[in-house]
Amino acid sequence: MKLFPILSLLLLPCSLLAGEEGFIPLFNGKNLDGWKINEKPETFSVEDGRMIVHGDRSHLFYDGGVENHDFKNFHLRVELKTHPGANSGVYFHTEFQETGWPAKGFETQVNNTHKDPKKTAGLYAVMDNFTAPVEDNTWFVMEVIVEGKHVVTNVDGKVITDFTEPTPPTPPEKMPGRFLSHGTFAIQGHDPGSKVEFRKIEVKPLK
Repeated sequence: MKLFPILSLLLLPCSLLAGEEGFIPLFNGKNLDGWKINEKPETFSVEDGRMIVHGDRSHLFYDGGVENHDFKNFHLRVELKTHPGANSGVYFHTEFQETGWPAKGFETQVNNTHKDPKKTAGLYAVMDNFTAPVEDNTWFVMEVIVEGKHVVTNVDGKVITDFTEPTPPTPPEKMPGRFLSHGTFAIQGHDPGSKVEFRKIEVKPLK
């Protein structure tokens, strides 16, 4: 048997190996390969194909080979479930840092019943959403689409946030790094009382 066709496939760019609709998985459902944890590794685990986020504050940064973990324009799609009182977030245009809340980039909020009034799919401290779009203990799909200065988030196909960044950007006073640029993704572990599960994280890079 000739190995040349197989080797050719292995050498193809990730974008050409993408799945349905051009989306590329960032989470393999088996382990955290391609991801890097900063503060508390025990906050993140994988069980039965699901990423479990439950424990002290910590952040899990995508550090894999897709786009060399540096995204500018993209369509991110995650499938997740919140437990009662959970708080989490999905960062984009960020970068790895050893401790603390990520200073660079935007946070897409994940919170349906936590006491924080800022709810799921809002752009935290930039364009917040104050109405939970789904109930706890329910799997849902959250999407983030970034094209240039334009950001749209939706939950199960319903638009939650539609934001266009002004020129020049006007980030929150206490969050000077919260403006659009480029970078990786990060999943937030917020506190020991928060439990969130992810079973799909995938991206479609956009030109």
